[in-house]
Amino acid sequence: MISFSSFYKQIADSSLQHWLETLPAILGQWQREHKHGSLPKWEKVLNKLHYPTPDTLELTNSVTIGSGSQLTAGEKEKLENLLRIFMPWRKGPFSVHGIDIDTEWRSDWKWERVLPHLSPLANRTVLDVGCGSGYHMWRMLGEGAKHVVGIDPSTLFLCQFEAIKRIAGDQHPVHLLPLGIEELPPLDAFDTVFSMGVLYHRRSPIDHLLQLRDQLRTGGELVLETLVIDGDENTVLVPGDRYGKMNNVWFLPSAAALEAWLKKADFIDVRCVDVDVTSLAEQRSTDWMPNESLVDYLDPSNIDLTVEGYPAPKRATFIATKNQPNKDLV
Repeated sequence: MISFSSFYKQIADSSLQHWLETLPAILGQWQREHKHGSLPKWEKVLNKLHYPTPDTLELTNSVTIGSGSQLTAGEKEKLENLLRIFMPWRKGPFSVHGIDIDTEWRSDWKWERVLPHLSPLANRTVLDVGCGSGYHMWRMLGEGAKHVVGIDPSTLFLCQFEAIKRIAGDQHPVHLLPLGIEELPPLDAFDTVFSMGVLYHRRSPIDHLLQLRDQLRTGGELVLETLVIDGDENTVLVPGDRYGKMNNVWFLPSAAALEAWLKKADFIDVRCVDVDVTSLAEQRSTDWMPNESLVDYLDPSNIDLTVEGYPAPKRATFIATKNQPNKDLV
């Protein structure tokens, strides 16, 4: 069974210690009641991932675990077969003992766009909301973060993260919890909170911004990356049944509208630091994710449009700061 005991120990003497009043009960309920049909199979695979401490761990320029020289050819083949049981792999890439997990997303490209605009992560306590399999969490750790906590309700993402962590070594202060942000109390504790690729999946985007704000300490930094469209501060696209074949896309604001939303949620120093059109090279099918991908979501006669006729995916990154509490409202 996947255990969260090491996480409890690591936060016991940290700014997150008050979370221990509620978190064990929430995760205990998840462990008792979670019914994903593949979880028993995935846990059996996790229990087979017993490998020597890797001779290298590169997190600054990639997520590379082991040089590839510690395992025999047969051991590498067995490890690759085990890791393939967790397909599809969407966020990465990872290199594990010489095995290259070529994920659907080149998440390293997004990280390279975001990183130059961040306040230094050294010694910071960081929350990654909707963290997927945890690729960016390892890169945050590589930038010197003190604690990195990711939340994502996907059972597959949790097991992918656990697989990478068990091979890298359980001592690292990086943890994924199978929770949605609505299950977090207002912690007011994180120095930096990331929400990348989440906002457009939320039925109430302003509520999401307020939930993110509630996790930050005063003066903490929000890093928000999401889909946007062209337009002024009053432009918001509300797709019909689907957007890019996704049925869970609710609101796509313009960058100007999103800036106004962030200010409405009482963030200050709001700035858009990057706008980028998602390319067919950044999101694509691979041997480790053989399902449909971006090219299948776009109009084959005009890749500037989705198959539904909406503008093709364009992503913006915002940096903002949690404001001082308004004493008139306290």
